[in-house]
Amino acid sequence: MSTALPRFGTLMVLTAVLGCAADAPSPPTASLAPIGPQTQPPAAPPAETVPSALAPAPDLPEAPRVTDYLAVAARNSPALMAAFNAWRAALERAPQVRALPDPQVTYAHYIQEVETRVGPQRNRVQIAQTFPWPAKLQLREDAAMQAARAARLRCDAAKLRLFHQVKAAYSESYVCGRALAVTEENLRLLQHLESVVRTRYRGDDAGRKDLLRLQVELGKIEDRLRGLQDLRAPLNQRLWAALGTPATRTLPFPDRLEPADTACDDANLLAWAAEANPELKALDADAGEQKRKVELAEKQALPDLTVGVTWIDTGHARGAVQPPDSGRDPLVASVSVSVPLWWERIHAGVREARFRHVAALKQRADKANDLAAQVKRAAYLYRDAQRRIDLYDRVLVPRATESLKVTERAFVAGKADFGDLVDAQRVLLELQLTRERALADRAIRLATLERMVARPLPKTGAPSPTSRPAD
Repeated sequence: MSTALPRFGTLMVLTAVLGCAADAPSPPTASLAPIGPQTQPPAAPPAETVPSALAPAPDLPEAPRVTDYLAVAARNSPALMAAFNAWRAALERAPQVRALPDPQVTYAHYIQEVETRVGPQRNRVQIAQTFPWPAKLQLREDAAMQAARAARLRCDAAKLRLFHQVKAAYSESYVCGRALAVTEENLRLLQHLESVVRTRYRGDDAGRKDLLRLQVELGKIEDRLRGLQDLRAPLNQRLWAALGTPATRTLPFPDRLEPADTACDDANLLAWAAEANPELKALDADAGEQKRKVELAEKQALPDLTVGVTWIDTGHARGAVQPPDSGRDPLVASVSVSVPLWWERIHAGVREARFRHVAALKQRADKANDLAAQVKRAAYLYRDAQRRIDLYDRVLVPRATESLKVTERAFVAGKADFGDLVDAQRVLLELQLTRERALADRAIRLATLERMVARPLPKTGAPSPTSRPAD
């Protein structure tokens, strides 16, 4: 036993060395690094600097623009934070899969001592380390890095979806504000006409029909106004939800929309979407991950190597005559190799990995087809909204405004029926509201296109006016 403790200490040091070798990181693979200029993940921020999903939103200006909303949403959205943390979690997978398995330490005690020439054997300690086939660890790391790249791209896609939601909510809020303003203006005009009709036809039964018709129109306008006023609360909540924070106050209606004029053709939009759409690129990374897993499954037919060292605690030999090596503790080195014997299991694993790879490729192809169709439809809806805006600004609204003025003058001169005046007023109101709806539709379609092509679209020319033309 005099030499047992030093040898046992040597064995423990060997265990520590093997453990450190198992934990030693290998250099990252540059070709499989996540997108972006860095090749290694940034250091994790301290826990106290990570924003909480329940943290209050920073104060918005009194008249916030869409850029203010986007900045707040980027800092506070729980959905974006979840996607970001999912990416960070995926990055931590690579160091785990590229590490060696944990060393195995086995202790055995001889219940009945084994008597040998040099003395009785009483205890045995064995340390073993398994070394997988080298290509297996590399393929596991490559697959993990592809999965991390897919998570990073899905984080980018979540950011684009968030910005689209904010812009859509902002545009809907603009429409509601403009509709309220236009409806209140028309309500005041009809109330003025009601007072005129009451004065002109006071005590005259002939004008009662016109007064009743005007009151019906007033009832319709008032009902529409109440509906728009009730709509403000859910639109305000929708905008706060897009910001990722609880509603703290009623946000003001936007007074204008951001410029939304662009002249990109379908060919450029399709090319940009195929090149930069993060959801499509994430599916490419998924396919790359499955390809590595196919190669890894094929490597399961290769053996793994296990190296071990065994120390046997041996006492002194009994008897008057002691052999020269009495009580010496032997050290035994061992090497074992796994035998991939169950070929059906290995072949089934290879087939499973190949099927998953094919499924990932088909899913990517389906997404590419669907993305092209979505880009085409969004581009059409954008052009349709632009066409309607041009039609209302250049033709319909000016002519309806002039028609109302002419009808009003004719009505004052007694040359037009009161019903014609009410109809002209109703037509102008509908055209004004429809134009504001077209402005919001154009802004929403532009945001949709920018989400799918993952870039801001170039603006051309001066922005179209976003307020109602002067009467």
